[in-house]
Amino acid sequence: MSVATLSVLSLLPIITVAVFLVILRWPASRAMPLSLATAILLALGVWQVPVVQVLAASINGVIVALTLLYIIFGAILLLNTLQESGALRTIRQGFTDITPDRRVQVIIIAWLFGSFIEGSAGFGTPAAVAVPLLVGLGFPGMAAVTAGMIIQSTPVSFGAAGTPILVGVNTGLSADPLIREYAAQLGYDWSGFLAFIGLKVAVLHAVAGTLVPLILVSAITRFFGKNRSLAEGLQVWKFALFAALAMTIPYLAAAYFLGPEFPTLLGSLVGLAVVVTAARNGVFVPAPEDAWEFDRKEHWPSDWTGSIQPKDVTHPSGSMGLRKAWLPYVLVATLLLATRLRTLPFGDWLQAWTIRWPNIFDTDVSASVQPLFLPGTIFIVVSLITWGLHQIPTASYKTSWVTSLRVTAAASVALVFTVPMVQVFINSDGGAAGYERMPIALADGIAVLVGSAWPIVAPFIGGIGAAVAGSNTVSNMMFSLFQFDMGQRIGVDPTWIVALQAVGGAAGNMICVHNVVAASAVVGLLGREGAVIRLTVIPFVYYALLPGALGYVFVWYAQTGLLNAGSVIVACIAAMAAYLIARYGVRPIVR
Repeated sequence: MSVATLSVLSLLPIITVAVFLVILRWPASRAMPLSLATAILLALGVWQVPVVQVLAASINGVIVALTLLYIIFGAILLLNTLQESGALRTIRQGFTDITPDRRVQVIIIAWLFGSFIEGSAGFGTPAAVAVPLLVGLGFPGMAAVTAGMIIQSTPVSFGAAGTPILVGVNTGLSADPLIREYAAQLGYDWSGFLAFIGLKVAVLHAVAGTLVPLILVSAITRFFGKNRSLAEGLQVWKFALFAALAMTIPYLAAAYFLGPEFPTLLGSLVGLAVVVTAARNGVFVPAPEDAWEFDRKEHWPSDWTGSIQPKDVTHPSGSMGLRKAWLPYVLVATLLLATRLRTLPFGDWLQAWTIRWPNIFDTDVSASVQPLFLPGTIFIVVSLITWGLHQIPTASYKTSWVTSLRVTAAASVALVFTVPMVQVFINSDGGAAGYERMPIALADGIAVLVGSAWPIVAPFIGGIGAAVAGSNTVSNMMFSLFQFDMGQRIGVDPTWIVALQAVGGAAGNMICVHNVVAASAVVGLLGREGAVIRLTVIPFVYYALLPGALGYVFVWYAQTGLLNAGSVIVACIAAMAAYLIARYGVRPIVR
């Protein structure tokens, strides 16, 4: 069978998702079974994968889905616990005291606090923390989920203390001894080679990430504001760019001086300290009378809100201090950081208890779960601590458990089909037909079409991998070696192509179905996943296209000069951003 035909067939499960979930607006609970069925039929009928391997992959998918549901449950439980204690009321008032402007709030919580949680834990945890916090502050559920998805970009490649690089790229490249020889020829040991690639990843992210907070606030005002105004988001361009640079500059410095573990962690921490201090002192923050607010809740469309609605609960004692209210989130961040840093022993202790099912049904597919290491365990532990710390009545705390279990059960329908589809898709090698597994077959077909323009396309391949697999780390595992080979095939520096893969894999989290399902579940917004993806697909295209164009400039400028296809795309994006800011961001809004 031809490369082009295999590539088109490999695309069918993704096309099924696009048509039924995004275009026809079916809920994931209806669309994903069709995608799973498509992947299974292709694996059995075209790739001729043994039935037992497809079954093993599906079972592994169910196990992964259960771990995601456990994380979702913990996140929802913590939100409900803080709601019942009155802590959310205090936190909401604390943000209002900094500024009542929702544009500033979403940058601080989603972009900076969410990035810190990504740096600590990764794997979708920021959405489980930042999204419900935004809802608790009064954001529409869909606006909160959209914000949580858009920021799944710049921080992701160095999330979970650098796991997408140190595990994803490492695993993808280390199996080939020729690449180790290539690293040695450049004068690097293997860890130094990974840091070398990581620095290139950070450069690309730092450039693309400069506009993410501005895109974030513009999306919120355009799609969820009373006036549906893009201009109202652009009005805070100074604060948005300031917040971006406050994070990306130390992020880039950490990549240069410290390596892949620390860019997101240190960048977000420095950014939080700088931006919150500046906001408290009114730097680049609109005056209170110009603060932007959502329309009244009774005017919100019904599909903006989910089944989880924050209640305005007051602490039984009548009031709660801001430090006490924030302490559960501080505990979450501290525990995540302490258990993820490889220099500390706590992560090893928690990972010591691992439930394994190796070689399911004598296949190459294996499953493993580390219950104590999962973020869900940390959320539950902090919830129990908060129960005592905030002196929540037992009846109220019981209500938070019952509500959390009910919402998690609703999310299970979509995830038990979504994740098995992913596992069948990526475990489709080894069939009697002798074809490469579906992701590689898809990439091979695209490579034939684009040739020397591959640097522009490379981030989109990484993005598709992450969108399907639900993980930048898994996308890097699948495609890093392929991307390295593509770089050598077209005669350019292959480490830049691998860096583009990692950046695109981070951007793919914005449109990943099961990430959207998980984020929607924590605020009870299931069934509207396609609507969220329609809002995040344009930020994804931006975030894959700009680094791809930059990568094209970096690898081809010696032969073509600086004026080439990549530099034209970069110039167009920069000119469009400058025009929009000049046209709409500097004039007062008529209210």
